[in-house]
Amino acid sequence: MENTKRLVALDVFRGLTIALMIIVNNPGDWDHVYAPLLHSKWSGCTPTDLVFPFFMFIVGTAMWYSYKKYNYTLSGKLAWRILRRTALIYLIGLAINAYATFSFDLSRIRIMGVLARIALGYGIASFMVLTIRINWLRITTVIILLGYWAILVIFGGNTPFTLEGNFARAFDISVLGLNHIPEFHGIKFDQTGLLSTLPSLANILLGYMAGRLIDKKENKISAVMILIALGIAGIIVARAWDLVFPINKPLWTSSFVLYTCGFASLLLGILLWIIDIKGYNRWIKPFLVFGMNSIFIYVLSEFLAITFWIKAASAPTGESISIVSWINLNIFQPLAGSFNGSLLYALVFTFLCWLAAWILYEKRIFIKL
Repeated sequence: MENTKRLVALDVFRGLTIALMIIVNNPGDWDHVYAPLLHSKWSGCTPTDLVFPFFMFIVGTAMWYSYKKYNYTLSGKLAWRILRRTALIYLIGLAINAYATFSFDLSRIRIMGVLARIALGYGIASFMVLTIRINWLRITTVIILLGYWAILVIFGGNTPFTLEGNFARAFDISVLGLNHIPEFHGIKFDQTGLLSTLPSLANILLGYMAGRLIDKKENKISAVMILIALGIAGIIVARAWDLVFPINKPLWTSSFVLYTCGFASLLLGILLWIIDIKGYNRWIKPFLVFGMNSIFIYVLSEFLAITFWIKAASAPTGESISIVSWINLNIFQPLAGSFNGSLLYALVFTFLCWLAAWILYEKRIFIKL
């Protein structure tokens, strides 16, 4: 008989990831942020760079458990459900993009973004896992990673991995149009663009395989050991690949996929051992609260963050400043200093989002976007 017990470690992993995502996205002052809480300027990988790929990995792991009741078989009803959810998440992302610029001018709106990548990744990967046998799914994942490397090298010219010369940028501009591409370090480039969504599918597929491994292994200790071993192997291979194909989040390079999935596998294995096997779970509720309404809370945090950046306050000099800046200047900076004050704002903002999640959790309301 199949094990249908809920994987609590996955819910905690998801909640931890959302908490970190909100913290790193919402400092009180972008000029005063500790280095580990910033993204790499280009190549490299900080702890912050791990957060989004972790979420994509988690999406894949959750797929294994979600599609179990459908016996991993695609039907018309399930296909419609996948398409509807894909469209809903994408449209919410589009609404966030519009709200961020306070404009619904469709000729200039950003087409891609974090939720757009999640939506497309979820939709495409869902159809893949429901129609491709597991051995071919593994081969397909390898083809995606090697194929993306080849695409960037073949079409990228003499500087295939630079901000100005990479093919992902040229492709997005050609397909989406220059008006729909945001600026990144003064250059038109979408770091959650369309072409670079292709390798992010591998994050989801590898997460799906991790979920399958955990569920099918009767000996969960064995599953933990395999997850940790695969995680270490992924990190080692990624570091070696980095010599010729840089670990780079904005380009979402294949080496970045292996590197981040390696850490995701390690962390999931550790959490599985601590929570589901050893039963050390007294500390997990704060993360469960976030994890059970993860996308909804992320969306709420984005709308709140954009609202708080509206210039609706005044500095001592009389100039208009954002609500965030006013709070930081008048409360957190005097209390804790520049860097700690900026971090304290992020923590308080995250706590406010957690309170909303806690209310939903206590009322057993789980919003499935």
